[in-house]
Amino acid sequence: MKKYSVILILLLLLACKKTEDKLQVGKLHVVTTTSQVTDLVNEIAGANVVVEGLMGAGVDPHLYKASEGDVTKFYNADVIFYNGLHLEGKLEDVFEKMRHQNKKTIAVAEALDKTELIASEDFASSYDPHFWFSIPNWKKAANYVANQLKQIDPKNQQAYTENAKKYIQKLEVLERTIANQLTKLPKEQRVLVTAHDAFAYFGQEHGFNVVSLQGLSTATEAGVKDVQRITEFIITHEVKAIFVESSVPVRTVEALQAAVRAKNHEVRIGGTLFSDALGNPETKEGTYVGMYEYNMRTIVNALK
Repeated sequence: MKKYSVILILLLLLACKKTEDKLQVGKLHVVTTTSQVTDLVNEIAGANVVVEGLMGAGVDPHLYKASEGDVTKFYNADVIFYNGLHLEGKLEDVFEKMRHQNKKTIAVAEALDKTELIASEDFASSYDPHFWFSIPNWKKAANYVANQLKQIDPKNQQAYTENAKKYIQKLEVLERTIANQLTKLPKEQRVLVTAHDAFAYFGQEHGFNVVSLQGLSTATEAGVKDVQRITEFIITHEVKAIFVESSVPVRTVEALQAAVRAKNHEVRIGGTLFSDALGNPETKEGTYVGMYEYNMRTIVNALK
């Protein structure tokens, strides 16, 4: 009897799998890179697209290398959405190969005019790629993704338009929530010290002086001089807290904290911020909106 029960369960699972496969037929198959881009495409696409994200929670896109399985996913996709501006620096050659294979690749950063980006002579693209930390930028990205999907999949263009409208309304609510949180932190206390330079757009939008150990890319290690420079900054400006990032090893910030203590001063680690990756998919921080709310709340609570 037990043997027949196991066989029955297996048959049911196979039946479910076949039904699932049938439901996917005719849907656009999209592969995305970073978790931010994956979340955005899911919001705009809804149930009309099969979205497969490569990078999960805690994954650093600056250092991410494509596996053989990833390359296969790219080849099997109808379209690839990625951040752009060399954020996924080690995937640039793969994207180029995909374009030679006539695979449609879309950089979400193309939503923005170059004048809206923060210039950087020290990064491969000449621009800071962390543009999602500006909510107005992310609104433009939402409309851009919707327009791209409408061109590729015109039969569902009304759904993409409606989904984009609903998502932008969510982002407008987020803006109000962030503004309310920010009222708790005086302007003179808005000093954000982080592991790497991912928060320039955030600082520009919310009036923070942003200082970081590493540059725009985590591929560049922080040196002794960097630690010394920021140690002096923390002491001079009486910074209360510094922050770890979920996609960057904690040791860099811990070394900074130790250097401050060696100067007979104290600075605490105010928490872990989500920078180049969202949180776990099953959590609120696994969405762009939840990540942004969490980051601001963590920063305000640690610095006020």
